[in-house]
Amino acid sequence: MKFYIKIIIILIAVSLAYQNGYSGPRKKYGTLAAPELLIPLGSSGTSLGGSNLATVTGVDAMYWNPAGLSQVNTNSGEIMFSSMNYIADINVNYFAGVVKLGSFGSVGGSIRSMSFGEEMVTTEYSPEGTGAMFSPTYIVGTLSFARAMTDKIHFGTSVKLISEQIAEVSATGMAFDFGLQYVAGPSGLRFGIALKNLGGAMQFTGPGLDRTYTENGVQTVRRVTLQEFDLPTNLEIGLGYTTTFSKNNNITLSTAFQNSSYSSDEYKFGLEYNYNQMLFLRGAFTVYPDNSEIDDVNKSLFGPAFGAGLKYPFGSLTLGFDYAYRVINETNFNSTNQYFTLNVGF
Repeated sequence: MKFYIKIIIILIAVSLAYQNGYSGPRKKYGTLAAPELLIPLGSSGTSLGGSNLATVTGVDAMYWNPAGLSQVNTNSGEIMFSSMNYIADINVNYFAGVVKLGSFGSVGGSIRSMSFGEEMVTTEYSPEGTGAMFSPTYIVGTLSFARAMTDKIHFGTSVKLISEQIAEVSATGMAFDFGLQYVAGPSGLRFGIALKNLGGAMQFTGPGLDRTYTENGVQTVRRVTLQEFDLPTNLEIGLGYTTTFSKNNNITLSTAFQNSSYSSDEYKFGLEYNYNQMLFLRGAFTVYPDNSEIDDVNKSLFGPAFGAGLKYPFGSLTLGFDYAYRVINETNFNSTNQYFTLNVGF
């Protein structure tokens, strides 16, 4: 027990230090590495706008708060597949799974990939294209562990391996997530905290950056060195409250605060209604307090989110389907932001 208490103290201390370190004006808007780490995964959490930090459980928690993995909602485990159309014809596919290992805890893994389609190869000498094509590849693999320290305290952590390749240049990195959830007994009140994407800087390199120079009649190949960029580390703190107002009718109110050096602070608010844990209706919106200070740079691309879900037992399995829709504020993007998720519990 003393070991677990130390973990909690260290996590809170690191979180507070991070928050203090990034308080005040931000100077790195849109300049951090691996922005794909900020793209929400799964329909349920997306339709709640990420406000479910304190209430998320099961395989869906791997992205939002790894502490929730210790509360798998089925007998042995869950698997989830999610597909979404992002913006500018970019598609994101996500597969995740988690298994219970008795008193040891829960172990999960996931992989996400982004599909950009084919792009033309251009150079300084052929700005209209060389005739060749390339397809960028962005992949993130995650391994997670979570455990219930007590009947009220849950702790989880994840390690992420990041791989980005664009034509003949690539970048790799590693990031860590730490999460904590506190369940305040039968009152329905829950508390959550998460520190996400904590890791070193990433830098693109590769033969695509090689340039040939002639010095004193001798040709020399030199590689252009690109700037390193930090990962989009976030500190999030959330509260949730669940109540039953009549038989089989349940409502969950959730809210979360996000502090980031990558973008504005965010205050997230979500509402979920479910009937007998089978039919789900969700909605959320986010407030950006810094919008009045920074104009176009700080405006969010996305607006409110909505969603619905169905979950039904089939023998020893539980099948669930969830849908989410996020409003796109920028009218120049001729696309919608929709999520489709299939969940299987066993």
